[in-house]
Amino acid sequence: MVTDVNSAAKTTLAPDAQPFSLLIEHFYQYGWVLLANFLSPSLNSALLHEAQHKAQLTPAGIGRSNGHQMNQHIRRDATQWFDGESAAQQAYLQLMTELQQTLNRQCFLGLFDFECHFARYQHGDFYKKHLDAFKGRTNRVLTTVSYLNTVAKGGQLALYDEHDQLIKTIIPTAGSLLLFESERFPHEVLPAQDPRFSIAGWFRNNANVNGVLDPAS
Repeated sequence: MVTDVNSAAKTTLAPDAQPFSLLIEHFYQYGWVLLANFLSPSLNSALLHEAQHKAQLTPAGIGRSNGHQMNQHIRRDATQWFDGESAAQQAYLQLMTELQQTLNRQCFLGLFDFECHFARYQHGDFYKKHLDAFKGRTNRVLTTVSYLNTVAKGGQLALYDEHDQLIKTIIPTAGSLLLFESERFPHEVLPAQDPRFSIAGWFRNNANVNGVLDPAS
């Protein structure tokens, strides 16, 4: 796969299909996977530049639709949802579409679409332990975190199992991808010391309610 990001750079997932096969194998067994070098350096660089210099990042809230609210006791990051207008965003969304198709084909997940936003954590920012989905109450199935810069201090993601036992503390590393089941794994972002840029995303099922296709959740 080769996708234009700009006139000076090309992006490729990897020389072959190994990242997808390694990702699927570990995810199928454990329900989560961390994969280094998921993004090519050129695509990672383009996305990081956009997050740092072009994105209109605003304080993030919790909840969705009528339940959306601001609560800095729970989270203090800043975000901007993808609109798909830049070449870098288009390349990233295409990559995630290919991942979605692979997951559906090999794991029979019935993933319907993908949504994501840039996220920035500055000194002292955090996101307390939470689930991205609750059983029977959301159409988010899988959570993704693409790390855009390597962080020396702070900002680690702590991933827990269903019994609230720590599985792994993940140090943000440029180009890496974390994927996990949204309603199964609580997680938190520990207080940042250095600036931390990432893309948080969710693969979703189609929640058809009363004939309304994929309503907001």
